[in-house]
Amino acid sequence: MAKLPQILKKSIVAKSRFFTVEELELRFSNGVERRYERLRTPPHQAVMVVALQDEDTVLMIQEYGAGLEAYTLGLPKGALEMGETLEQGANRELQEETGHGAHKLTVLKELTLSPSYMSSRLTVVLAEELYESRLEGDEPEPIEVLPMKLSELDDWVWREELSEARSIAALYLVRDILRARGEAGDV
Repeated sequence: MAKLPQILKKSIVAKSRFFTVEELELRFSNGVERRYERLRTPPHQAVMVVALQDEDTVLMIQEYGAGLEAYTLGLPKGALEMGETLEQGANRELQEETGHGAHKLTVLKELTLSPSYMSSRLTVVLAEELYESRLEGDEPEPIEVLPMKLSELDDWVWREELSEARSIAALYLVRDILRARGEAGDV
């Protein structure tokens, strides 16, 4: 494995309420020096929840994505609150965004987004054995919940409104896990 570059200097270039742009001066093991800018996200963890309503049905949500200026399909997600475990945060986000909680939560995998210039990390959690439960969230309007059949995932990924790569990756991960378990029948 390659030796990590030496960080010669870190400095903040710009900062907003949600984001910090940081410049890194690096020296690589071969002596080459480069400056990189990265979007440094807040240090708290985030979760994305794949909620199984049954062995072939996942609860998707449709909400406004300000970055795209459009309504998009994706999975429930959000930042952990102080002191929450991944499972607790996943269950809270699930209740806030879908009106369901889960008796069984399994941490699956950490995903990153554009690691060349972002420090964003998100952990995928599988939620099973759902029950009805709603918590008040911070969303500005009600979120539409749409059930999606995992057996139709190959068709769903071509829908224009399903473009969030981490949601797509998480759906394929869960579909493959269920296939391996043998619980999903023909999924």
